[in-house]
This record gives sequence, structure tokens and C-alpha cells, in this order.
Amino acid sequence: MPSRTALVIPAYCEAGRVGDVVRQALQLDRELRLGLEVVVVDDGSDDATAQEARVAGATVVSHPYNLGYGVSLHTGYCYAFRNGFDRVLQMDADGQHEAAMLPNLIAALDDGADVVLGSRYLEGEPPASTLSRRVGTALFAWIATRFTGMRITDPTSGFQGLSGRALGRLVSDGFPEDYPDTDVLIEHARSGMKLVEVPVRMHSRRGGLSMHRGARIAYYGYKMLLTLLLLPVRRPSPLRQRDTVARTT
Repeated sequence: MPSRTALVIPAYCEAGRVGDVVRQALQLDRELRLGLEVVVVDDGSDDATAQEARVAGATVVSHPYNLGYGVSLHTGYCYAFRNGFDRVLQMDADGQHEAAMLPNLIAALDDGADVVLGSRYLEGEPPASTLSRRVGTALFAWIATRFTGMRITDPTSGFQGLSGRALGRLVSDGFPEDYPDTDVLIEHARSGMKLVEVPVRMHSRRGGLSMHRGARIAYYGYKMLLTLLLLPVRRPSPLRQRDTVARTT
């Protein structure tokens, strides 16, 4: 019997793209019998994102208004945790991630990894990006490598797989509400999770707006560096920690 796997897709104003992403994932599931349930988290979109995802075959969980990428991921994690899924995959709704690469993530989870990071830099030519993004990625890849003890090439990748053990740790009050990247990887390593990077193909966005654009790139760098400096003194909420233990025992 295959593991029950939730494919979480955070989406904000991705009408015209999210439907194709959902259909490609479900087609792959039918062909390979992966045991997927596609869960689109609509982050308060004011277009047809939710309707398009639902028509394509996804379970849709909607926020009443825009709360941010990290909150959308956390909502998906909570849905998977509360509904007893064995593991979670996650990908973007904008067409950058190929559904055909999902088996790469699943294979690594099956081999015992807790956190699988799909990297665009391990094989082939990555999509074009700005100089500021390339510099930022290189800096945070160095930081992630330094503090996790393993080589990380793509710390901002939203194409990931999580074991049930990793999922249980993410359903907490401390999950970042906007940019859950390098800091989350370091927290995984600190808590004893096994991290693995696997090669995946990625493409340029097919439309919409990137959350890493304009002045947001500078804010991202500031926020991430501040978060990393505070990691040594951060502690989980004791109330939520007890609640999580109670749910898993």
C-alpha cells in the first residue's frame, strides 16, 4: 500500500497557471500510482485561482485574505498533519516546477531522507535570474552549507519533500510567515533531520509576480539574516509543543 502523500501547492493569483500544474500532478499520480492528494492553498486570491484548482481536481483550502507564502505552506502542513498523511511534497503554482520531477523527491524520502530539497543547480542549466538573486542565493547557500553540515546549492527552492517526522516539527507557532528558506533548513538539521538535495528541472515563471522582486529582494536578505542571527536563542512555544506531542502519540 503506497504512502499517503499530500502535494501542497501555495497559490496567490495564479489563475491561468495553477490548473495546468494540478492536472499534470494528477496525471502523473494516475500513471505511477503515487498516492497523491493535491492540496492547493489559495492565499486570498482575487482571481479565479481557487475555482480553477478545484475544477482541475485539487482539494482547495482558502485564506480569507492574503497572508503570505509561509502562512500558506503552514496551512498546507496543518491540513496534511491533521488528516493523517504520511508525508508532504510541495511545489509552486506558477509552472516553474515540473510535476515529472516529483518521483525524484519521493525516491529520496523512500530512501530515508526527512527533508528533500529539489535543486535547479545540480544538473543542466538553471532558469535565468537577476544578478541580485544569484548573489543572494550564493550567500544563503554558503550559510546553509556551513550550518547544516551538508552541501546546499538551492536554499530558496520551494520544490521539496518532507517525511512525517519533519512534518510533525513544522506544525508549530514558530514557522516563518513570509520566507521559510535557509532558516528552516538549519532548524531541520539542528533537530536531527536527514537532509538531501536531488536534481530537478525548473523553468521561468509562466506569468504572475514573483515574491522575490524589486525592493523585496533587499527585505528578504535583511529578514533572513536577522532570523539566522536569532536562531540560537529561539525556542518553540511550550503550549503548541505539548499539543503536537499529544497529536502524535
